[in-house]
Amino acid sequence: MMDGVAVVTGASSGIGEAIAQDLLNQGLTVVTLQRRPPRIKHARILHHEVDLADAASATAVAKEVAGQYPVRYLVNNAGANRPGSLEQATIDDMDHVYALNVRAAMILIQALVPGMRQARFGRIVSISSRAILGKTQRLAYAAGKAGLVGMTRVLCLELAGDGITINAVAPGPVATELFDNGHPKGSAKRQAVIDSIPVKWVGAPTDVARAVSFFLSPDSGYISGQTLFVCGGSSVSGSGGN
Repeated sequence: MMDGVAVVTGASSGIGEAIAQDLLNQGLTVVTLQRRPPRIKHARILHHEVDLADAASATAVAKEVAGQYPVRYLVNNAGANRPGSLEQATIDDMDHVYALNVRAAMILIQALVPGMRQARFGRIVSISSRAILGKTQRLAYAAGKAGLVGMTRVLCLELAGDGITINAVAPGPVATELFDNGHPKGSAKRQAVIDSIPVKWVGAPTDVARAVSFFLSPDSGYISGQTLFVCGGSSVSGSGGN
């Protein structure tokens, strides 16, 4: 069991929701940041409505949360995917994906690290993607998720002396509502994805949540700057991923 306050972005559904629920189960108070309120009903879950893709709004809510709660855990899960080939991708796509995946994470880290430094303890996890290893139609998305890995490695070096670790989790195909809508159960499209995964099944949001909890544990203080692929082996096989 853990205690304290965790911030989780993008926790209204899917992977973020599973992460928030797992942290609640472990005893943490969870503050969620996204436009829609979480579906989870719990005495220790709090919500601040915000469009994290908007720099001014993200900065304002980050300062508010930092001043209101003793946050020691941060999970940068909110993200955007605008699929498209080289010819289809637009500057707006790249700007939006970077704003939500990378810039919002930077804003929150900058706001919450001072409190972690004062406490001499902090845990930060950012959700990247197996797609950073290469996937067609993911130009903006893969670039943004790769940016999180670069940020993780740099901040590992800058924060290690303060008792703060920062790591990334990179999911492969995960059966979220969005995935299920695009790959209906029993469809040939879904089966093609399953066939491409070495373990031959699609992961669950709870698989990712468990990896995040591992990095957030107070017992994981010797692990920082790392990226863990939770992908059923697809990062090894080179098959398409999230």
